[in-house]
Amino acid sequence: MTVERIQLLGLNHDELLGFVLNDLNESKFRAKQIREWLNRGASIDEMTNLSAALRAKLNAIAVANPVRILESYRSKIDETEKFLYALTDGNLIEGVVMRYHHGDTLCVSTQVGCRMGCAFCASTLEGRVRNLTPGEILGQVAAANRHIHDQDPERRVHNIVLMGSGEPLDNYDNVVKFLHLVNDPEGFNISLRNVSLSTCGLVPRMYDFAKEGLPVTLSLSLHAPNDEVRRKIMPVANAYPYGEVIAACRNYVEKTGRRVIFEYALIKDVNCDVKQAEELARRLRGLQCHVNLIPLNDVKERNLRAPSRQDVDAFLKRLTLKNISATVRREMGADIEGACGQLRRKVLDLN
Repeated sequence: MTVERIQLLGLNHDELLGFVLNDLNESKFRAKQIREWLNRGASIDEMTNLSAALRAKLNAIAVANPVRILESYRSKIDETEKFLYALTDGNLIEGVVMRYHHGDTLCVSTQVGCRMGCAFCASTLEGRVRNLTPGEILGQVAAANRHIHDQDPERRVHNIVLMGSGEPLDNYDNVVKFLHLVNDPEGFNISLRNVSLSTCGLVPRMYDFAKEGLPVTLSLSLHAPNDEVRRKIMPVANAYPYGEVIAACRNYVEKTGRRVIFEYALIKDVNCDVKQAEELARRLRGLQCHVNLIPLNDVKERNLRAPSRQDVDAFLKRLTLKNISATVRREMGADIEGACGQLRRKVLDLN
């Protein structure tokens, strides 16, 4: 039977200290040394201020980062770079780093695959394989940080969007622990105000998350102006009706003081005519929010297509006229299959 190795990146301060004192029988200052190496994305073998004997002991029972970049693809259009990560059990996940004037933003996965079944998403086509651990979620940040820092010492991940494969609130405990880890001043020290969490609308967990006291931006994958349309493309809408989802968003704004971002993928002949824009505006009136319009990346398996630029502009104009804050997301990494799940599926299909 294979023994699961301890993921050092997934240990918080007290857990790492306990591991060093109790499992390794080492002095407490070793915990600080190990943490400093972990923050740099180092492997155990690279922790050169630890003795060879201690590194060997660590390698036998632990892994520094359970995530490694298997392949990377850089866009020729912009500076977007897509990663195919390998996990220690052989599973594959994806990530994307996008370079903006205010710093690098990393899109992070929270599950291998997804069970939510949204029609426009490639990540869900094979369902959920398993949840990612806190160490595997943080490991994506560590691996990406090291990769981009090697290219340019001035670069690092400044912002994180939990919008990769998986539903973050379907992996609730591990995601919440990750948020505490990535925010740790002794760790990556990334402000939670620079973190966005995207959910398809698991209402009970949205209320739970509002109670956590974390200043994370909540992004709601809405993608429809009403229940009728939403149920056609998002199975979760059968469990949690439109009104309940919007009420949970209003609660989040009230509890956190943070506005909610509504993600709205525009799909040809499904959800993007001007009457639907007017209905959406009525639904969101009075709510502290912003609508992020996303022209669809074609999903050939579901025969879903992007609308014309004219239709996108008309939808945006109608929302704006109704005093709803909205923008069209700038397409990035189109030539490297930037949409979540596309690269992983291509690799799996080839094997």
